[in-house]
Amino acid sequence: MTDTRGTHPSGPAHPTGSDLHLDLPARGGRRAALMAALREAIRSGRLAPGTRLPPYRALAADLGLARNTAAEAY
Repeated sequence: MTDTRGTHPSGPAHPTGSDLHLDLPARGGRRAALMAALREAIRSGRLAPGTRLPPYRALAADLGLARNTAAEAY
């Protein structure tokens, strides 16, 4: 079976950040922590130019955050 994730009929799509692993503290400023984690992922190269981030609702659900927290961090 061929893996077709990240491809599009017209050519390769931009990769998504859906497998992005972010560690946030259990308490405290969650929005600030998310912003810092995203910045660090960019600086370290884990988030390459052109990488699409997951929708903020999906990110919020994955991280156990309020949707507005993820939207504000984006």
